[in-house]
Amino acid sequence: MNNRFSFIGGKQGKWRVVDVRGIFGLSLELVERVNVVNDAVGELPLDSSWVLQSFTSNIRYAVRDEVNTLRAVQPVLNRLEAVCAVLIPIKKSVQWWEMPQDERRAIFEEESHHTAVGLEYLPGVARRLLHCRDIGEPFDFLTWFEFGPEHTKAFDELLLRMRASKEWEYVEREVEVRLERDDK
Repeated sequence: MNNRFSFIGGKQGKWRVVDVRGIFGLSLELVERVNVVNDAVGELPLDSSWVLQSFTSNIRYAVRDEVNTLRAVQPVLNRLEAVCAVLIPIKKSVQWWEMPQDERRAIFEEESHHTAVGLEYLPGVARRLLHCRDIGEPFDFLTWFEFGPEHTKAFDELLLRMRASKEWEYVEREVEVRLERDDK
């Protein structure tokens, strides 16, 4: 499988946009649909307003035990019952990126408990972290979440907890794109 992903906001795609909300900084233009393509997109497709390019990569802040625990409970994406999705593009501050990796890890895990908090919501809420900082995109990360409607309240609680953490003090731009799968 190709490790590149493009999220295309426009008039096509199986994900119908419910809401686009700027949490910090500039938002993205409200569109009708999002198409998720497992490849890089060279040009902005017709009838599209934006495209966010990304790629999967190695796990950067987790240690072996955390990786093993995540892999044991993380569900696959594209489950039939997961008709809700949320795309959250995030850009962190220069201050974040100027810190050495061990200092970022300490904030990420030892102060914010990012992995431990996320584990509390598995397997109901599946997620994929994608990177984009290294390819010159306007965001550093794209996080894609999928879940059934019965897990919406839990997902909202997860977001509140993450946004209240020390790590989020370093977020300078964040957009929340709420979606529902429409297989028409």
